[in-house]
Amino acid sequence: MASLSRALTALTLVGGALAAAPAAAQNIDDNFWVTAEFYWPKVDSTVQITSVNNPTVGTEIDFEDDLNLDHGEALPSFEAGWRISNRFRLVGQYYKLSRSAQTTLSRDLVFDDATYHANATVAGEFDSSVYRFSVGYSFVRKENAELGASIGLHATDFAVGLAGQATIGTSTASAQTRRKEVLAPLPTVGLYGAIEVAPRVEMGANVDFLSLSIGDYDGRLVNFEANVSYRVFKNFGVGVAYRYVDYRLDVEKPEYVGRLTYEFSGPLIFLTAGF
Repeated sequence: MASLSRALTALTLVGGALAAAPAAAQNIDDNFWVTAEFYWPKVDSTVQITSVNNPTVGTEIDFEDDLNLDHGEALPSFEAGWRISNRFRLVGQYYKLSRSAQTTLSRDLVFDDATYHANATVAGEFDSSVYRFSVGYSFVRKENAELGASIGLHATDFAVGLAGQATIGTSTASAQTRRKEVLAPLPTVGLYGAIEVAPRVEMGANVDFLSLSIGDYDGRLVNFEANVSYRVFKNFGVGVAYRYVDYRLDVEKPEYVGRLTYEFSGPLIFLTAGF
């Protein structure tokens, strides 16, 4: 997977620079930290929901091209961490992306047994709330740098839906709303690293990944972030980062079968407080 290879390469470069880094890092020494971020991702999302009553019928719907949802959306993001010992740390992160739009369809879309026909006016929504938790162990830990591995949970709460005039089988078109909500808690393994490259300037990166089947879900995920921060004061800093998430989820429920792909990437700026 090319995206995973790039992420691991970045972390390898961080690890290889450990011996050359200057001393007296502040961020790496924080026992507690809270970060508020503002994120501008470019989003691509597709969904296919097939009713068990008609298992061979279901359109792969591109929510940006077919339903006119925005490719880009600004959103807040939050992270908090606690270094529970010299080597172990806990990290939590949260961000939410909500999008909706109304458009005139250019082709027929079949979503959960309802057919929304070309030229019909349809409203679409695609919401996601991401909760990321990890426990990390720093197998390299210096005053100016660290490199470690983590296990965690990447839980995403999805809500996707269509509403408008539609037909079911041979029925007459009528107002139909179809909406599915899925909470996908997927375990992850990861790597992280940080290094002070100049007084008050720190670079860091982390990657989480998985590819497995668990219960009703078959998932694949790469979550990568690289950042640069500047500690303006002893306990407060600013920074910029780039985040990339590539997500595919297959769902098999008693009443429907679905596939969701979700990719977003882009820059963010952040404020951090550490103690």
